[in-house]
Amino acid sequence: MPHDIRIVTEAELRGVVSLDTGLVDVVEAAFAALDRGGVVMPPVMSMALEEAHGEVDVKTAYLPGFDGFAIKVSPGFFDNPARGLPSLNGLMILLSAETGLVQAVFLDNGYLTDLRTAAAGAVAARHLAPEEVTTAGVIGTGVQARLQIRAAHLVRPFERVLVWGRDPQKATACAADLKAELGIEAEVCTDAATLVHRAQLVVTTTPARDPVLRAEWLHPGLHVTAMGSDQEGKNELDPACLARADLYVADRAAQCALLGELRTARAAGLFPQEPVELGAVVAGAAPGRRDPRAITIADLTGTGAQDTAIACHVAARLGDAGTVVRA
Repeated sequence: MPHDIRIVTEAELRGVVSLDTGLVDVVEAAFAALDRGGVVMPPVMSMALEEAHGEVDVKTAYLPGFDGFAIKVSPGFFDNPARGLPSLNGLMILLSAETGLVQAVFLDNGYLTDLRTAAAGAVAARHLAPEEVTTAGVIGTGVQARLQIRAAHLVRPFERVLVWGRDPQKATACAADLKAELGIEAEVCTDAATLVHRAQLVVTTTPARDPVLRAEWLHPGLHVTAMGSDQEGKNELDPACLARADLYVADRAAQCALLGELRTARAAGLFPQEPVELGAVVAGAAPGRRDPRAITIADLTGTGAQDTAIACHVAARLGDAGTVVRA
């Protein structure tokens, strides 16, 4: 029998959901669900299209207790800007967890992915960063650099942000945007080592294939969230960072072993043990930061559980947004 499907554009979604503490709580609940068990989350389907300088990731997860589950398609074609097109786009499909019928299609162009990724960074900061953060730093200057700092500020309202990027002009623009958005001091650093030395919370947000943060820069009382490594070959942290940290936490251990910073550390023979997962920390099954002077690292590769959580959250808030079609 025919049923209704709601089609929602990016512009409509921006009117429904934004980065706030409520969204952080939603993504935090997804991590807790990962620890409870019963989750069905297959490995990421990741396809590199080298001839087109592109990549496509497909993620999904079923979470017990959630009314639906999402399938997210996330393409990145990095020559598109020369064609006057965005490099990132994508969509999420929300299906009923009871019947499997499509309930909604979110034509978000990556907006929901950007939000849930930033919210995951806030969850990591909430449980792993020092209680008192006066200075945060971000390595990277793109959309996610801005969102990660905005998200971290929700849970650790720091007074100052430091920015470093390979392109000084982009770093200056990023710092100016963050100063205007958050009403805090913002400063461009001329090198990443100085940024790390001065900060208590650092987020790396780059597509780097060679480390942008060295182990010798780590210092007591520092938390690092690395979120740029989400495909084989990417690597933001010196592999020795994981061995030097007092606590390394993966968003999903099996996934980080294939795609994240854990992969390069193990390839170097530096982190053979099974890591703590962020869901276990959120659920209280494993300790987070126990010492103000500890060095902590969160490795965020992005999970299908986060996509399902934000898709269900959006569906509950849609109201009259979108266009209903009968299929």
